[in-house]
Amino acid sequence: MHGSVFLEWEFAGLIAAALAMPIALYVYLMRSRHASKALVLVFGVLLIATSAVTVALLQDLSQMAVTSSSTWDDRVFASSLSIALYLVPVLFAGIGVNLVSHVLIAHLDEARQRFGNRR
Repeated sequence: MHGSVFLEWEFAGLIAAALAMPIALYVYLMRSRHASKALVLVFGVLLIATSAVTVALLQDLSQMAVTSSSTWDDRVFASSLSIALYLVPVLFAGIGVNLVSHVLIAHLDEARQRFGNRR
C-alpha cells in the first residue's frame, strides 16, 4: 500500500507534464522574434504528446489512489474532481492541434499560390 499518491514520482511527472512543459514552450515561443513553421509544428506536436503523457499519468495516479491509505488521494484522483484535472491536457492538446493545423493550412496556401503562378 502506498502512503500517498502525492509523494510518488508520477505526481511530480504530472506537474511537469501538465504545467511546466507547456508553459516553458509558450514562454519560448513568445520570446522568440521569429518562429519558423517547423518550430511551430514541433511545438504543436510536443503539446499533443505532453497531453498524452499527462492523461496516462492521471490514469496511473487514479489507480494508485484507490490503493493508497490517504483519504486526500481518493478525494482528488478517484472522485468527480478528477474530471477537472483532465481539462488541462485537453486544453493543451487543443492548442497543439490548432498550431499543427495552422502550419498545414499555411503550407497548403503557399503551395496553391506557387502552383497558381505557374499557369
